[in-house]
Amino acid sequence: MENNSYWMKPDARLWLVAAMMVALGALCPQQILAQVPPRFYWKTLSDANAVPLIVESISGNTNPFNPAHTVTPGANFDATLALAGYARTFTLLDRSAMAAVILPMGRISGEVTAAGRTSNQSASGFGDPMAEFDFNVLGPRAQKNIPDALRYQPGFSVDLLADLAFPIGEYDSSQLLNIGLHRWYGRLGVPILWQLGAWVPGRRTTVELLPVVWLFGTNNNYVGQTLKTDPSFQLDAHLTCDFMERFWGAFDATWYYGGQASINGVPTGTKLNNVGLGFTLGYQINDNLGLTAGYKSTVNDGAPGALHMDRFMVSLVVGWHPLIEGSKRLKHD
Repeated sequence: MENNSYWMKPDARLWLVAAMMVALGALCPQQILAQVPPRFYWKTLSDANAVPLIVESISGNTNPFNPAHTVTPGANFDATLALAGYARTFTLLDRSAMAAVILPMGRISGEVTAAGRTSNQSASGFGDPMAEFDFNVLGPRAQKNIPDALRYQPGFSVDLLADLAFPIGEYDSSQLLNIGLHRWYGRLGVPILWQLGAWVPGRRTTVELLPVVWLFGTNNNYVGQTLKTDPSFQLDAHLTCDFMERFWGAFDATWYYGGQASINGVPTGTKLNNVGLGFTLGYQINDNLGLTAGYKSTVNDGAPGALHMDRFMVSLVVGWHPLIEGSKRLKHD
């Protein structure tokens, strides 16, 4: 009854809530390759659209453009990444679905030590574009209209997703440090969302899990050698909570495991077994514009061969739906 009394307010508030759901639900198509933000897999109206601009500053001993997170002992990389993309929600077999594309770009520089020699390398330009498809298999049916959106509560929701990166980014086979990876790669995952308590803007709380397996093709021209990487497992977890109707936060954790790399059949480095912790803050500026900022750092990174990475991200995302935009124009006429 608490939810029903909340929704039985003036029509202007109903439209505001529906518009915010569009902007939040389509918040961030495929955030920076291997890193998924909280509330990314929230569902919204079918046929909603989103365009993100994401900027990240990252440092550590791994190339942040590479989701394998292969550690280079003794290296120190600094990168500035920007991403632009497009996402669209739709209905498939009466279930919620989403398709997204994103193009990374930016610059990376670092000091690499190999065979007792230290050299400075840098790269800039466009990375490998990535496409994602997400399909809900457990939870409420697709939201096809405004009443569906206003009645929606996720409860316990499970999706299936698949990502694929296209190896057409900037790549120089004469150096170790690149933005493009010169090989196919992608991931398979199961996004899980668990609603805790009432689904009322300003009071929403969720637990979100995303277990994925990353799969990597072979790079047959890695400084004249053959690079292979074993599959890796990654688990993202978020506890999110509304502080106000438009302001929310999340505690974030990530576990990286596996991903042993080999060059010409000889293992290099060690396989991952690392944990990262961080936080995210989000603010809905208006019906169509959302802002998020977050920080994450590895915590068990004292060993020479352990993954060390610090990441700061800011995203600005525009979301819209033709139905809501048309309705708002009618109200102003």
